[in-house]
Amino acid sequence: MNLQQALDNPSSCFANPADVVRTDEFSQADKIQILRRWEYDARLLEVAQEENMTGGTASRLAEVLDALHSLGVEGSSGATAKPGGAPH
Repeated sequence: MNLQQALDNPSSCFANPADVVRTDEFSQADKIQILRRWEYDARLLEVAQEENMTGGTASRLAEVLDALHSLGVEGSSGATAKPGGAPH
């Protein structure tokens, strides 16, 4: 599995956030980066859902936060984007 692909679209590489935690393919730092990206995407999806702008896709924010917690990291209170749209 390619780290860049996992960072660009975590849900295309992993069935659920817990799979990121369980993989042996990436370091803990890489796993945290992947989960932070997934958190960012999930927060955007929740905003879209609040504005009735989704096609029924459920947010996985709680799962992502649980996965981050299992790695000893707290989720951000509001993932912010750096230029280019990716979380930092």
